[in-house]
Amino acid sequence: MSQNDIEPEIAIHEEQIYDGRVIKLTIADVRLPNGATSKRELVRHPGAVAIVALDAENQVLLVRQYRFAAQRVMTEIPAGTLKTDEDPRLCAERELQEETGYYPGKLESLGGMFVAPGYTTEYIHLFLATDLRESRLAMDDDEFIAVDRVSLADALTLIQSGDIMDGKSIAGLLKVARMRGI
Repeated sequence: MSQNDIEPEIAIHEEQIYDGRVIKLTIADVRLPNGATSKRELVRHPGAVAIVALDAENQVLLVRQYRFAAQRVMTEIPAGTLKTDEDPRLCAERELQEETGYYPGKLESLGGMFVAPGYTTEYIHLFLATDLRESRLAMDDDEFIAVDRVSLADALTLIQSGDIMDGKSIAGLLKVARMRGI
């Protein structure tokens, strides 16, 4: 089955009901392939980056921070939201410096992923950062982050145990583990 086998839904009308600092909420009326109409609720997001950063000892840099939506401290790979029209590579460099204090000497694209395409436009660009050099940028005023270092194998164990439970971190770490034959 190819993508050409499925006809797209066509937007008939859209109404933005919220315009926030990061997201916009939209209600859309769409025409379905069979001619019927339906409603779609969308969270419009500018996109993001997430970085698997490996230091000189092949340790993964993980960040821990409280995530209000999850109501818990989460262990994740460094990540951040794209600014308007920002190049994802530049965003990845900035976010890695802000969250871990390191600049990537080498930054390799790992592709990306839609977070939840049923209701949000958010797409996360995944990167592998190596050849790290110390280079601290100030964290955002609302960020309180701790940095941990673990082996890639231990990061996979953290996924298995449920200590790492966010999609971007799981996807990025599994991609790098596969690349490295782990």
